[in-house]
Amino acid sequence: MDNLQDARSAINEIDREMAALFERRMQAAKVIAEYKKEHGLQIYDAQRERAVIEKNSAYINDYEIRSYYVRFLNDVMAVSKQYQEHLISGTKIAYSGIEGAFANIAAKKAFPYGRAIAYPDFHAAYKAVENGECDCCVLPIENSYAGEVGQVMDMMFRGSLYVNGIYTLRITHNLLGLEGASVKDIKTVVSHPQALAQCAEYIRKNGYHTMEYANTAKAAKAVKDGGDRSVAAIASSETARLYGLSVLDHDINESSTNSTRFAVFSRAENRQVNTSGDSRFLLMFTVKNEAGALAQALNVLSSYGFNMRALHSRPLKELAWQYYFYIEAEGDETGQNGSDMLRHLALHCDMLKVVGHYSDEVILKED
Repeated sequence: MDNLQDARSAINEIDREMAALFERRMQAAKVIAEYKKEHGLQIYDAQRERAVIEKNSAYINDYEIRSYYVRFLNDVMAVSKQYQEHLISGTKIAYSGIEGAFANIAAKKAFPYGRAIAYPDFHAAYKAVENGECDCCVLPIENSYAGEVGQVMDMMFRGSLYVNGIYTLRITHNLLGLEGASVKDIKTVVSHPQALAQCAEYIRKNGYHTMEYANTAKAAKAVKDGGDRSVAAIASSETARLYGLSVLDHDINESSTNSTRFAVFSRAENRQVNTSGDSRFLLMFTVKNEAGALAQALNVLSSYGFNMRALHSRPLKELAWQYYFYIEAEGDETGQNGSDMLRHLALHCDMLKVVGHYSDEVILKED
């Protein structure tokens, strides 16, 4: 009996200490939530959770109970995420388009606890963050089929916001019609120009006429509002559910690898980098008007051990036949090696800025 009472007394004392430690942990989680809100970061950080479990489970000497401690850690982190979601709920996420557009889908999947707010175009969504109307915005920067989104690239070059995350959404196009309609009833398809282009072979094979809309969701809404069974939209299955349309045919885009990369922009730069070596950063610059200036700039990156993953060029609107460059590179530019690289690179550039950095590009799965 004494052993039982002693054990229960010990548990009571441990629980009291754990309650105080839990409170401290949740206070730290609150600080983290505030940081994530300010920088437009996701609540869930898979790499961080794996690192915590690997490090902390090593503290348990009794191998028999180590697996139970891992379960305990998972439960604690799940509660922490719920608390952070509660704190951040209502975060305003700007996007371009209307509900059901692919940008809206990406914003809701990247920030399921946030409040997605529609703006009429890329510029309006970007400005909403700059002027403080919204906490961050989710805008497309590149499509695997159509290439870079030039308007967003130009805002990155001239604007004041930072990129703190990159998310890839696989784009699956479907043929959406009124309830009761069939593929044979369709004479005209409506959608965004890129969606029409990505489904060009399907459209040609079926002999459909086409009509362009600003985005796929607006096209779907037009089909619903129009009430014409001969008109169908090309859009996502989620858009079909939203506007009460039927999916007449699935996966009609030519490329099965069609996807769009979305960047998350916020007013504050995220200076926390992934120490596991998966950090990536974004550079924009113009080079001096000298022979070999671009080649010299690119050589600086490689000479400091940074691997360039992508290089794009865009025309400078105010200077005919002159360009700025956009680079995505692997590595940590915030350390001493990165600082040295940037100082060296600046010698070959008229303008140079780090647009932001991120780790682990996140793949968003469409429902």
